[in-house]
Amino acid sequence: MRVPFSRRHVLGLLAGAAACAAAPSSIAGDSRIARLIAEARGHGGLPQRLDFISQALIGTHYRGYTLIGGPRQPERFVVRDAAFDCVTYCETVLAAALAHDFGEFEQTLRAIRYHNGVVSWRERNHYFFEWGRHNVENKTCRAVAMDGAVELQKSVYWHRELGRRRFQMAAIPSATFLANKGALERGDIVGFVTRRPNLDYFHVGFVAFGKNGELLLRHASQSRRRVVDDRMDTFMAQNRVRYVTLWRPQEPHAVA
Repeated sequence: MRVPFSRRHVLGLLAGAAACAAAPSSIAGDSRIARLIAEARGHGGLPQRLDFISQALIGTHYRGYTLIGGPRQPERFVVRDAAFDCVTYCETVLAAALAHDFGEFEQTLRAIRYHNGVVSWRERNHYFFEWGRHNVENKTCRAVAMDGAVELQKSVYWHRELGRRRFQMAAIPSATFLANKGALERGDIVGFVTRRPNLDYFHVGFVAFGKNGELLLRHASQSRRRVVDDRMDTFMAQNRVRYVTLWRPQEPHAVA
């Protein structure tokens, strides 16, 4: 991914290349992830495991430039538990909730982050529309539709090395999304569609619920420099969100 001008930079993800070459490519405390995987197994189904693990990581530091690799730099598979950007937070929580042990976690994380699990810069899901498409294809997630969704045509060209990519998305208007809280599940992944003409999304996070049932966004916040819960309606108003896209993680071999 180009540095400093990458799609993850704009998202606050900053999954960069040369600027992070000195960063470690494995977590210093893989026992944390392994412990959360084991503990989450006692919390019920996938939505409950996603909620448990994502909540356990609240307060973890935000960090940009979390991935290592580029068009002219070898890709390295990176696993972290001490700091995240918004995408790597979602990827780590999702892989941990799906896995039975740490070895399966690493294998699952590769399949989530890279097309067909191939650790290569060109197979990395640089744009989040690709992330969603590929993780639907591999049955890790399914797209969630709502009445009132609209079809948007987008053209992304932030990465010059990847060329221009055109795609169509089913986008849910913000008012429709907020009015259908009952259709949401803990651990649903929400992507916030950007207004920028050459990008797809500006941020991603998990659906969560507060003690009084209020709809929350659980995410790695660049502005607050850590993983936090925010009121969904407040976040969307402050960021003038017009559309979102929603994905629901699936148990392995689950039928959509």
